[in-house]
Amino acid sequence: MPNSARTRSLTNGSMGQILHYESVAPGRVDRTSVELPTLSTGTRVHMIGIGGCGMCGAAAVLLRGGVLVSGSDMKGLGVLARLADQGAVVHEGQASENLPEHCDLVVCSSAIKESNPELAAARRRSLKVVKYSQLLGMLMAPRVGIAVAGTHGKSTTTAMIAFVLRSAGLDPSFVIGADVEQLGSGSGVGDGEHFVVEACEYDRSFLNLRPKLATILNVDEDHLDYYRNLDEIVESFRSFASLVTTDGWLVVNGEDSVSMKAVAGLPQNVEKFGLSGESEVDWEAQILDTNRGCSRFRVLHCGQPLTEVRLAIPGQHNVANALATMAICFRAGVEPETIAQALGEFRGARRRLTLHGIIDGVAVVDDYAHHPNEIKATLRAARDYYRPRKMFVVFQPHQHSRTRFLLNDFAKSFGVADEVIVPDIYFVRDSESERDLIDARDLVERIHQRGGDAQYEPHFANIVSRLCGEVQSGDLVLTMGAGDVWQVADKLLEYLSLTRDV
Repeated sequence: MPNSARTRSLTNGSMGQILHYESVAPGRVDRTSVELPTLSTGTRVHMIGIGGCGMCGAAAVLLRGGVLVSGSDMKGLGVLARLADQGAVVHEGQASENLPEHCDLVVCSSAIKESNPELAAARRRSLKVVKYSQLLGMLMAPRVGIAVAGTHGKSTTTAMIAFVLRSAGLDPSFVIGADVEQLGSGSGVGDGEHFVVEACEYDRSFLNLRPKLATILNVDEDHLDYYRNLDEIVESFRSFASLVTTDGWLVVNGEDSVSMKAVAGLPQNVEKFGLSGESEVDWEAQILDTNRGCSRFRVLHCGQPLTEVRLAIPGQHNVANALATMAICFRAGVEPETIAQALGEFRGARRRLTLHGIIDGVAVVDDYAHHPNEIKATLRAARDYYRPRKMFVVFQPHQHSRTRFLLNDFAKSFGVADEVIVPDIYFVRDSESERDLIDARDLVERIHQRGGDAQYEPHFANIVSRLCGEVQSGDLVLTMGAGDVWQVADKLLEYLSLTRDV
């Protein structure tokens, strides 16, 4: 029998709003027809995969509302302990007996397969089952929903917005796809009316949300294991944009023609933002100067100077993220100077050019970038900020299908790196047949064809050993990818501390 050890529970006396969701958003491929329960004090919800960044945040919101929450995960013991301390019943490991005897709703993370023993048990018992994104829509419905969409930059911009609203004293609730040190974690429950969430396009999950304010940062080819082509992606973003309420605002990247195509002709209130000044936009950033890649810029609204912002994080892509944040928070009622001050104090989200340490003059940095455009923007920002003697990049591709579909773009994206080391592709969501079509050596070969210096090394331990023998003072080592490549950064620092005279 599967082991579900380490079960903990505490009573939860918190009271909260009564939450109700009447229907699932139209346009979803996997629309459910079940009548969903009211989420109120005493409702019992079981969450499969509760340790995930978004799931644990949603669980915290439920607990604050008096909902009785249970859940399970295969890992993330620290998160499970925190949830138990808040009043959840949590299980390490997944087994059918983890489902409570009385259960009003079962929530699954996107990683849960139909073969999962708890999900299978829920199906056998005819319990009501929804995905995590549907739960977010249920939680957003009675609040002022703020949703951040886009192929790139969602986590950082969602974190920026939540940080600004909290700095302004509006005490928002938020769910972000990354930990944010300045916010205490990647999720939080506040007493304010705003609920800020990262809106993911994969599986069209963002069509379950109910935003009053939303932004589309960019639209690019990605998740081609799910979408057929860019046109289908654009149509999905268009459906998302149409969910913004008629009294709300939609803030869109006016310099991204694909984003503009997604919102063309919609009746929603639309404002455009941009940096170059070449496009006609409502929100414009005029770069005044930069210091190690960190920009100071003037914000113009409808052509009129509004305020100035000096960012503490590098990269022009973060200027765009900050500009979208300015527009959203302004429409949420925050004064421009308050927004500018908070943006200047924001230090970023975890795994977004996160410095793990500097030993003997070698800087070790980690980043989540796993798409070619993200890689290019991140490498430019890293080079501007650290000005390294030599930049070593350890890139772990994420998904075989993504690597295959975007192989040429990936090969082009490492142009400013001095040396690229590629471990095996992180295997997630793909089928075994997809796995057979491409491997990391194909990417290395394509980088070589473009004149780049790249090496295939499947084992993290060998990568660490090799880097220890090569890096010198003034060098930068940047680990990149959405998988577990961050372990290389931690191990490298550990070995450098043992082998270098520090």
